[in-house]
Amino acid sequence: MDASKIMFKPGLMKGERILVTGGGSGLGKEMAEAFVMLGADVVICGRRGEVLKETADEIMKKHGGTCIPIPCDIRVPDAIHDMVDQAWSGGPLTGLVNNAAGNFISRTEDLSTRAFDAIANIVFHGSFYTTLDIGKRWIAEKRKGSILSILTTWVWNGSAFTVPSAMSKAGLNAMTQSLAVEWARYGIRANAIAPGPFPTEGMSKRLNPDGTGGGPMRDQSGGNPMGRVGEMHELCNLAVTLMGPGAEYINGQCIAIDGAAYQAGGGNFSALTAWTDEQWTQASAAIRAQNEKDRAKRTV
Repeated sequence: MDASKIMFKPGLMKGERILVTGGGSGLGKEMAEAFVMLGADVVICGRRGEVLKETADEIMKKHGGTCIPIPCDIRVPDAIHDMVDQAWSGGPLTGLVNNAAGNFISRTEDLSTRAFDAIANIVFHGSFYTTLDIGKRWIAEKRKGSILSILTTWVWNGSAFTVPSAMSKAGLNAMTQSLAVEWARYGIRANAIAPGPFPTEGMSKRLNPDGTGGGPMRDQSGGNPMGRVGEMHELCNLAVTLMGPGAEYINGQCIAIDGAAYQAGGGNFSALTAWTDEQWTQASAAIRAQNEKDRAKRTV
């Protein structure tokens, strides 16, 4: 992220304590950096402890401030509770960013129930478990709070070939709108961002495994009305708007940031209906190979 393009004044988020799930890499890392740079204390969690520590050290070296890494598998409710206990020990959280996710392209008929659960247990269950644990604490302690969930534009029209993610993200969109009404009386807001393609290493390897730019990844070659993909500071500026002071009347909204790709062509993977069996076989092999590499890293 180009820090010079963050459009807010220094110290804007001083006094905020924000948990970012999946904060060790990708979009979570970028948002965590923006929050710290603007004065917030940030907790990042994820399954890979070493990655979290490297990210926290990098952010604090660049900007000072506080970034606390806490390893946690949000698929496990007890692990979430312990992680939030640890985060709360330094002071109550004021915000939660549900960013942790997983996704890969696949024909739905090729999916196993385990493959479906691999996505749903993180995106759907894990995000709800984390929201519920923190929300209960805010309510019990009579504290205000802000919840931000990172979704996709597929929550409005679905997405062929990423059905587990589309279903899970749509569920979180329903959670956002429901809690915005139910918990508003406690001073708790719930909003969401639906990004278009903001390329990260993990996304590229599982959603564009053959390198041809299918689906939303076509945006660099004319699929997006603006002719480009998103830049990280643009996403961070929107996240700060929703999580920082000054926009407290925004509640229950899911805001797209995709250059109008959703309006132009749906913003999803429907174009992959043209793929051949051979292309799907090659893509599946590439995704499996990447998964094996990631598992090996986690066991080192």
